[in-house]
Amino acid sequence: MASPSLVWFRDDLRLADNPALRAATDRGEPVVAVFVLDEVSPGIRPLGGAARWWLHHSLVELGERLRAKGSVLVLRRGAAAEVVPALAREIGAGAVFWNRRYGGPERTVDAAIKEELRADGVEVASFAGSLLYEPWTVRTGAGTPYGVFTPFWNACRQLPAPRAPLPEPRTLTGPASAPTSDDLADWELLPTRPDWAAGLRERWTPGEVGARARLREFLGEDAADYDRARDEPAAGATSLLSPRLRWGELSPFQVGHAAVGSGEPVGGFLTELGWREFAWHTLFHFPDLATKNLRSAFDAFPWPPLRPTHLRAWQRSETGIALVDAGMRELWATGFMHNRVRMVVASFLVKNLLIDWRRGEEWFWDTLVDADAANNPFNWQWVAGSGADAAPYFRIFNPELQAKKFDADGRYVREWAPESAAREPIVDLVASRKAALAAYEAVKRAG
Repeated sequence: MASPSLVWFRDDLRLADNPALRAATDRGEPVVAVFVLDEVSPGIRPLGGAARWWLHHSLVELGERLRAKGSVLVLRRGAAAEVVPALAREIGAGAVFWNRRYGGPERTVDAAIKEELRADGVEVASFAGSLLYEPWTVRTGAGTPYGVFTPFWNACRQLPAPRAPLPEPRTLTGPASAPTSDDLADWELLPTRPDWAAGLRERWTPGEVGARARLREFLGEDAADYDRARDEPAAGATSLLSPRLRWGELSPFQVGHAAVGSGEPVGGFLTELGWREFAWHTLFHFPDLATKNLRSAFDAFPWPPLRPTHLRAWQRSETGIALVDAGMRELWATGFMHNRVRMVVASFLVKNLLIDWRRGEEWFWDTLVDADAANNPFNWQWVAGSGADAAPYFRIFNPELQAKKFDADGRYVREWAPESAAREPIVDLVASRKAALAAYEAVKRAG
């Protein structure tokens, strides 16, 4: 009698280079795939609006591709610790496979499921599918996590080279009868009242097929100019792969392998993959990254009372600072913002408006298609000066100087916020910089 293999998809919505799926096919039994929308388990952070939009479309394609291969995608909603074991029993699974997650609450859930399934006599295995290097394999000589990027990345490169990507299965064998599945539309992941996703639909094609196409396009057309032009928001030299990596439509093994084999100068691009690794390794060791300052001395920062009008002006692209407003307009329209501009708008919120970085992190979590549990808070803490490898707090990004340097001809600002120049700035950049440096004296004393 068949004992199907259950493959639990999470942030790995792809068929190629999917070690959990490979383990299931190698086992030689029918394969059932499941995705669980878990917004209720303790510590699991509900998805933001832009992420929910992307997830819907990526799941549509994943289901279609699994059906074309001969299997089925089951959708279930609820606490994963209840849903996954129940489904395994329902189908009489002999094995359950998944690719690892690295957040603290997620690891707690996964460990409990693994223990329960093994007690039921089910084979359970997890695999490395989302990071090039497992977080427990990269340590300082003292056995502690790295707090600075360059020695971290140097240590990674001293380890054995990451494995080659795994091929996509040619065919899959599905169960004799498919388990019941939720209707994806019932999850209401897409915005309706109002439907604000027109710009996202115009900009993006979620799913594994689109992800592969973008990787080929980037390496064939844009990679040669990446190191030179990546900081210029109007240049179009960025990879646009971050949401594909966030949702696992591509793995870092696929991206790195293809980049190295492209024949293009990709050193700077690979370093960005390393920064992504650094963020996830940091989250593994510090699960409260989204809510707690990594540098405890930063707890002494004297945040003034929140001025809601300033926060709303920043969110609504009404600061009167051209580059900031352009970036925030791009974000709202497309679910994305150029990386250099992300640093500028984050610095403006934290250091010119003196608004707690957590407020900005929450807004990005809701509006970015690529916001994940590691990179979003990690990068906000880096800009704030409270995190790992933090730039000195006095390194305040002056948005006017940044615009002159990286958008000298004004193309980016004209595209996204041409009216901003006529708006009066909500703060004086010089005076607000002085106020930020004065406030930081409390952190210096505490540190």
